Amino acid sequence: MTISPSLTLTPTTPRITATTHTSHTSHTSHPTYLKLNPISRPSPLRAFLPLTSRAPTRRCPSTPACLFTGIVEEMGTVKQLGISPHGGVDLKIAASTVLDGVNLGDSIAVNGTCLTVTEFDTKVADFTVGLSPETLRKTSLSELEPGSAVNLERAVTPASRMGGHFVQGHVDGTGEIVSKVPEGDSLWVKVKADKGLLKYIVPKGFIAVDGTSLTVVDVFDHEECFNFMLVAYTQQKVVIPLKNVGEKVNLEVDILGKYVERLLASGFASSFADK
Repeated sequence: MTISPSLTLTPTTPRITATTHTSHTSHTSHPTYLKLNPISRPSPLRAFLPLTSRAPTRRCPSTPACLFTGIVEEMGTVKQLGISPHGGVDLKIAASTVLDGVNLGDSIAVNGTCLTVTEFDTKVADFTVGLSPETLRKTSLSELEPGSAVNLERAVTPASRMGGHFVQGHVDGTGEIVSKVPEGDSLWVKVKADKGLLKYIVPKGFIAVDGTSLTVVDVFDHEECFNFMLVAYTQQKVVIPLKNVGEKVNLEVDILGKYVERLLASGFASSFADK
């Protein structure tokens, strides 16, 4: 197999190196030969992997693959929200914790919305994300203004602890806060949701509200509402208590419910009954 001389191979285990013989007087080159470590044999599947001249990026910025836990790392502050020079909508946020080790193309959940870092400045402690038209339609981010507080969480890594539940950062829709009632040092919050989302919300089940992993206490079908309780510590760490009755929150229901519905609709269960 002939390999372009402009490409190089990064040594891995098993060790593979490339040797290219290129003429200094012309643009022609001889084929590149692979040298294999005789101690181990490479998988034949490696022949189907693309060879590149640089290390692969961590993810494609346009289609970020990410997962979160719903455990908010910090509250950031909106610095700017508006039209960018390239015609899109940019959101600039002041932060500190989530900037630790940040790279362009990284995913950060902003009020539960998985967004891609397009710019960052660790000296002034801020980062910028782009907002697509669909994101603006599906979420409450368009209601933000300079000074607004937002929940922030970086995507998990293989070494991260799963303290909440599986949160994709794919907001299903928005809900409206209809009541906030203190009880001791805790806070009851009731949210009205669309019927299409309420069917996935169950008592004692998971839900992400503005990216915060919470446990549903009760579901009130006749009111199209559900409620949850925030303990004193959580109230200090997330933006929900800062919002007023009538304001919107981003909602992401537990993905497992949607998978089950999809399987049942496809006749998956009946296929077993027929056997």
